[in-house]
Amino acid sequence: MRMHSVLRILAPATALVVWVGASASAQQSHVVRLTGDEEDNYRFEPAEVTARPGDVLVFRVASGSPHSVVFEAGGLSPDVRAALDGAMPNRSAELSSPLLTAAGAQYRIVLPPIPAGSYEFYCLPHRAYDMRGRLTVK
Repeated sequence: MRMHSVLRILAPATALVVWVGASASAQQSHVVRLTGDEEDNYRFEPAEVTARPGDVLVFRVASGSPHSVVFEAGGLSPDVRAALDGAMPNRSAELSSPLLTAAGAQYRIVLPPIPAGSYEFYCLPHRAYDMRGRLTVK
């Protein structure tokens, strides 16, 4: 088989690999640690996350469990509310993750296509300790 024929056969497969590689590299993972200590210091680390639709948010318990991730519903349009709610697997309530009870437990959200802006979230069990975070969507 001539080299020219081989290249003609491989060109579509090469284009597919390049396209798949380009789309996979566009998605980023953002790990947010959920922490707490004996002095009642509860926080998200980092407390501010910047992401794009399609990125993965990974909330991982580091210490001080149980924790959860709840997005503030106030001020959200019905469309944004529905999109965020639909992106949250195994919800315990609207815009609320299940309770994460063990160190190392994690909760993953693929950020849906929502408008650019800031979206507040908190940990329900530690809301009185002001365990809050902010998601900025670009």
